[in-house]
Amino acid sequence: MSEDFGPALMARLDEFAAFTDEPGVLTRFYLSPAHRRAADCLIGWMEEAGMTARLDAAGNVVGRYEGAQPGAPALLLGSHIDTIRNAGKYDGNYGVLAALAAVEALHRAGTRLPFAIEIVGFGDEEGVRFPVTMTGSRALAGRLDPAVLKLCDAEGVSIAEALTGFGGDPAALEGCARRPEELLAYVELHIEQGPVLEAAGLPAGIVTAINGASRFEVTLSGQSGHAGTVPMVLRRDAVAAAAEMILAIERLALETPDLVATVGRVSAQPGVVNVVPGGASFTIDLRSPSDAVRDAATGRLTEALGAIGERRRIGVVLRRTHDAAATACAPFLVTQLEAATRRAEVPVQRLPSGAGHDAMVIAALAPVGMLFLRCRDGLSHHPDESITAEDAGLGVRILLDFLRHFRLPGR
Repeated sequence: MSEDFGPALMARLDEFAAFTDEPGVLTRFYLSPAHRRAADCLIGWMEEAGMTARLDAAGNVVGRYEGAQPGAPALLLGSHIDTIRNAGKYDGNYGVLAALAAVEALHRAGTRLPFAIEIVGFGDEEGVRFPVTMTGSRALAGRLDPAVLKLCDAEGVSIAEALTGFGGDPAALEGCARRPEELLAYVELHIEQGPVLEAAGLPAGIVTAINGASRFEVTLSGQSGHAGTVPMVLRRDAVAAAAEMILAIERLALETPDLVATVGRVSAQPGVVNVVPGGASFTIDLRSPSDAVRDAATGRLTEALGAIGERRRIGVVLRRTHDAAATACAPFLVTQLEAATRRAEVPVQRLPSGAGHDAMVIAALAPVGMLFLRCRDGLSHHPDESITAEDAGLGVRILLDFLRHFRLPGR
């Protein structure tokens, strides 16, 4: 009978959730006191699991479990340990502690693999405290712009100041960067943060790609007027135009495979009950595992919004505010994770990730793979985020089996 990792892992996740900056809820911002307490705890658990562990200059927790030959290249595992405000217990944290549970099992059995295993508890995946995101993984990948050290939080504390207070070292960030020859690959376990696996009745799935994303701000200019005196046919109503555009955006996403589109913020000007709105603005978030699909959709979207604006005599300004390329998971990692899933007697489900992950950054350094775990109602970034002990333990078993069978292509 295979080992049941679930109960102990869930208890540890509960214990880890107690490291918070706001009593009563889980809030653990990058470089906060709670982040430091969580990092110290994680280092202690890593050392108990036979790992050497440290805090790097960027505030990442890095633990290493040597292979049969000391100094061998490492397979990197991990996720993030920072959270949003009033977070759930499992986003990020599950991936780190599930990886630790797998290493603990190897250590108890006295097993050393042909490669080393490193676990990283990244800081700043969420990008909540400072106006930047994935600071920890960017530092590890050697892609951190030193200019971000000057960025400040809402209290006026810079990243450089916060790092120094945390125990990091702004002057030593270049030393965080790893060389490609040091790493074999990166594998991240994560809750799905969506409803696909639960709807399919499956506990786990293999990620094929992390969606690329484009974000836009749309500004519309029409003509304000008295709500009672301007005839409908003579109006240049910016909100009515926005409504038609939003429905066109939804229709485009419904008609386009592998595309999701979200209008998350809408505003009207002047925003008065008895005035025809002469101005409006809204945001668009486009995501797809295919950059070609996303780029084509952007072109179609631009044409559609322009045509609506012209017909309604509304000025349209579309400004791109964010653009991130899709990240494909390495086929050999997808295949090996699928094999481990089958050996756990779980049907294989492939799916893309619609959320961003540290794996997107690490992909510039090493091949990446991801295993998703279902979460109740697809809910994440919420205190009601929930997984079962059975699924949590299954994720560890799949990962442990994957580690024992891991091979680079051609070997």
